[in-house]
Amino acid sequence: MQKYFFILPVLLIAVLWSSCRKDFDFDNSTGELEFSRDTVFLDTVFTNIGSSTFTLKVYNRSNTDINVPSIRLGQGENSSYRLNVDGSAGKVFENIPILAKDSIFIFIETTFDITPVNENEFLNTDAIVFDSGANEQQVPLVTLVKDATFLFPSELADGTTETLLLGLDADGNEVRIEGFILEEEQLNFTNEKPYVIYGYAAVPDGETLTIDAGARVHFHENSGILVGSGGNLVVNGALSTDSELLENEVIFEGDRLEPGFADEPGQWGTVWIVPGSTGNLINYLTIKNATVGMLAEGVQDQGVPTVVLNNTQIHNSASVNLWARNAFIEGANSVFGNAGNISLYCNLGGNYSFVHTTIANYWRNGFRNGAALQLDNFVEVNSTEIISNDMVQANFVNSI
Repeated sequence: MQKYFFILPVLLIAVLWSSCRKDFDFDNSTGELEFSRDTVFLDTVFTNIGSSTFTLKVYNRSNTDINVPSIRLGQGENSSYRLNVDGSAGKVFENIPILAKDSIFIFIETTFDITPVNENEFLNTDAIVFDSGANEQQVPLVTLVKDATFLFPSELADGTTETLLLGLDADGNEVRIEGFILEEEQLNFTNEKPYVIYGYAAVPDGETLTIDAGARVHFHENSGILVGSGGNLVVNGALSTDSELLENEVIFEGDRLEPGFADEPGQWGTVWIVPGSTGNLINYLTIKNATVGMLAEGVQDQGVPTVVLNNTQIHNSASVNLWARNAFIEGANSVFGNAGNISLYCNLGGNYSFVHTTIANYWRNGFRNGAALQLDNFVEVNSTEIISNDMVQANFVNSI
């Protein structure tokens, strides 16, 4: 019994001591918080498309546990920005503790509708406000928002998305991809504002998609352009005076505008020219960060070029920059750069002529099996079947 009389006072002292610990005492902040960034730039986004998530770290460098009475967006609930403060989502937060010599994370996103502003570009700003009065501190938020023309498949009555029929497989089943046919009023891409494409935008038989100098076309994941049999693609890019801006060049790339995606391969599908489409004219076009930059398919004894490429560069494709299958290609003053497999692939025969062209593959994003340039006149269907084509001609003049 005596041992219990000894243990009970010890427990009582321990409880009283723990209840008085400084771990549970927080002083209000005094405006001396430190931040991982002075300003959070959320890069560039398209209207109504959410940004990536950006991080701000808030430091308590003092030896005292502090309480931040409020953390909020300057525009409050009306802000187009969204916060997650130390695991909680919202736009206004109260009584946020930060232990001595510790820190918390704030995650920031935004989605902005540029339509009411009636401008092609708008600088969307706000600030994260810490505390108030004499102790108030702010970290500005800045995002450039661009207006764009969005092209995408329709949603059907049964809830599915519009698709394009590519053909039938060996078992007679339809092969389809998500996409849509461009309407007559959509067949001229101008340079007034960027285009953002979801799915494959198809050029129908007898129609031509014309793209003006300076146009910017952005593709979502697994998206691209499909030029149907009898359809045409005409890219009217022109020489630019600024080698960085390329103001007159036409550029095809992904729809992620953050700097981290500037050289990320495989962000979108391909420009697909199917058999039966001839007379496609490409001038001053840059294609980058695709899976296959351009897939051009021809037919036997084709008398008119499938594609004429002038002053064009295709680079940083995850697989192949230009894949020509039994096609008739004429190229001049063009560059086929880095690719995850083959830079220029002339496959299953065809007729090819390249003048003043550079083909160079210094891929550094992983192991590469393919060559910079590969030419063949066959395709292996499976382990027992090979399709070959005796017709093959390739000329490379003053090229590297």
